[in-house]
Amino acid sequence: MACFLVTGGSGFIGSHLCYKLVQEGHQVRVLDNLSSGKRENLAELGAEIEWYEGDVCDIEMLDRCLEGVEYVLHHAAVASVQTSVERPLFEQGVNMVGTLRLLESARRAGVRRVVFAASAAAYGNDPRVPKREDMLPTPESPYAISKLAGEHYCRVYSTIHGLETVCLRYFNVFGPRQDPASPYSGVISIFAERMRTGRAPVIFGDGKQTRDFVYVQDVAAANMLACRVESACGQVYNIGGGHSVDLRQLVQGLNEALGTQIEPEFAAARPGDVRASLADISRARAELGYEPQIDLREGLRQVVTWMQAVAGQ
Repeated sequence: MACFLVTGGSGFIGSHLCYKLVQEGHQVRVLDNLSSGKRENLAELGAEIEWYEGDVCDIEMLDRCLEGVEYVLHHAAVASVQTSVERPLFEQGVNMVGTLRLLESARRAGVRRVVFAASAAAYGNDPRVPKREDMLPTPESPYAISKLAGEHYCRVYSTIHGLETVCLRYFNVFGPRQDPASPYSGVISIFAERMRTGRAPVIFGDGKQTRDFVYVQDVAAANMLACRVESACGQVYNIGGGHSVDLRQLVQGLNEALGTQIEPEFAAARPGDVRASLADISRARAELGYEPQIDLREGLRQVVTWMQAVAGQ
């Protein structure tokens, strides 16, 4: 079994990665500054993980927690388009410079492979769908720019230094433990929490914008596949569900899962938001063996079940 470092490991996606790694018998270290993650997300793992509370921008901390590590799953980030618009220097410092510092520390530590959590935001508002990895990126926000820059740093570190890297462009990830109160949260958890408590979800824009939702356990599986793929020289893979729905349809799906009939409210569109999103996952299928297992309907049911269980505690 291998030694893994999960940056952002107490966050939504990171915590699911940690559970999967422990389940598979690996040695797991977590680096997280708890700016958006929660220690309780990993409470059930207890002493099965090695915890480092610190920042991905702290080079001394990176050097300490990377010693002896074979694989890094890099998920520490400011994961908010809105925050990147309002605080671009802060966001770039974490997402772009933090990723560069991680790669440099990983190179010095002799890490075998880094799997980087990239983003479908790199495609911007290119009207063509589905989104293919060979399309010219047109980022529309500082967040998208920083994630795209991270991809380029990964490729360059593979080319120049021989550090194996794989970049996974996540589409709209959802699932249990996605905190609806967090400013970094996704639309499904926000909508589900409002509707669960009898409030109307707020759609920014006309509601016809489309999203490709992918369940978090499928994302965790994609990370493990990325660790095993033979070629790792900065390759980029779309990780989505391979289907898209608009936000009005999403509200209908949540109504079905909740047994409600709540109509959405509408507000002005937000700058930097993407209009149409759909992943072409054929490359990930062919090269990684990636295949989504949980469809949107079942995923919504599981999110609602988790929220109701948490609310009943």
